[in-house]
Amino acid sequence: MKSLYLIRSSHKDLNRKITAELLELLSQKYKKLALFCPVVSEDTIESLRIFIQDFDLKQDLASAYSFNFQNGLKSYNEDQNIFIDKIINDYEKLTMEYDFVFVAGFSRFGILGSFEINTRLAKELNAPIYAIVEKDNALMSKDYLKKRLNHENFIIIDQWFNKQDFKEFDNYQFLTPNRFRYDLIQRAKKDKKIIVLPESDDERILKACEILKNLEVVDIILLGDEKEIRQKADKLELRLKDVQILNPLNSPFHEEFANKLHETRKAKGMSLEEAKKLVLDRTYFGTLLVYTNKAHAMVSGASTTTAETIRPALQLIKTKEGVKTVSGMFFMSLEDSLLVFADCAVTPNPTPEQIAEIAYSSANTAEAFGLNPKVAILSYSSGDSGSGKSVEASKEATKIAKERYPDLFIDGPLQFDAAIDEITAKSKMPNSKVAGKANVFVFPDLNAANIGYKAVQRTANALAIGPILQGLKKPVNDLSRGCLVDDVVNTVILSAIQAKDNK
Repeated sequence: MKSLYLIRSSHKDLNRKITAELLELLSQKYKKLALFCPVVSEDTIESLRIFIQDFDLKQDLASAYSFNFQNGLKSYNEDQNIFIDKIINDYEKLTMEYDFVFVAGFSRFGILGSFEINTRLAKELNAPIYAIVEKDNALMSKDYLKKRLNHENFIIIDQWFNKQDFKEFDNYQFLTPNRFRYDLIQRAKKDKKIIVLPESDDERILKACEILKNLEVVDIILLGDEKEIRQKADKLELRLKDVQILNPLNSPFHEEFANKLHETRKAKGMSLEEAKKLVLDRTYFGTLLVYTNKAHAMVSGASTTTAETIRPALQLIKTKEGVKTVSGMFFMSLEDSLLVFADCAVTPNPTPEQIAEIAYSSANTAEAFGLNPKVAILSYSSGDSGSGKSVEASKEATKIAKERYPDLFIDGPLQFDAAIDEITAKSKMPNSKVAGKANVFVFPDLNAANIGYKAVQRTANALAIGPILQGLKKPVNDLSRGCLVDDVVNTVILSAIQAKDNK
């Protein structure tokens, strides 16, 4: 499926003329052609109706736009993510049915400049830009688009546009936070999993449950007293009618779980009576649901520590074959790209062997979520330019990883700038196949990793999704105690996809 995004000017007649000329060209080539406008005014709706009729487009008018002008402004002001998510969803419905989607951007959007917002939406939809720009603004527009599109293809059009100059471009490949979230939701929907959430007394968890149920991406098990949970949900005006609730204090699984835990831990000295007490704990109970395949994954940590979340998983679920180190990675979703940072959550001072394992696990996680992993072992120096205990550990970790995982694209030690920037990489590490192209970053210790991801999150306005625990046979994921409702939603969806890939 191909597309284009026409950024329209303030001149209505010129917009109609160029739109008609482009549609005429495209309708000659594509039998299944659709028209889409994210936000429409009254006169735009009438233009859409005429274009659909004149070019015999096989779509109804309602499918040709997401918002009218007033509703669009209201949605944008209330929550930009919801605004963009609806546009992506409506657009993607058309891409599944048609061979080409012509996107007509809006020419005004309240007091906000439409050019910037249209450029953002084009990147969200990965639709190549054709911008109608007055001659005096052409140079400025070109410079702006080059920077925003990372020199991807685009066309500047003015009133002298010649149909013979029309070119088709491949769709962009930007991975924005909203696009990443959309892709995750679609993957999770294809194979719904059961996720257990032990912390039902936390209203963030209950609010996330409602969102997840409305998205229809997972089935949920909440742990706790059903009456209390229902009352709290009603007080918060949440609809959790179809959510399953289990109470560890009177569950029919109590004896089964106590025996399972005792059998697993008796060699470590645990008695059956101790096991019976432990399974009353929500975190142990939730982990046992996953261990016995009654749930596919668990997400906890909103009100419990990382250690409390991980301990039962290490005792019961254990690590994957060939992996000794459990680590925590974050997806760092930037404006138009996705990075992986690790280990941001678990091991304070990893050995070189542990760093190598973290690199391997992080690459596997990245690949499972659609990235082509290129792994940088980070340090405060690149290659042989520096020395010191930390540098030597990074060198040793890189050596171990290359020997143990020969198919892994990995290099180190690398400074962050040499790892991510191609110009810097050419001067510091000219012979490296990873430098300048890395998308998986393994930090030398927990101190650096935790500071690093929070610095990027807060200063670059990046969406940090995680920590996602790596190395376990089944997904058990830890939330930050300062997590937001969206963090819970994102982590549950990621856990569902991990469970899908852990079959």
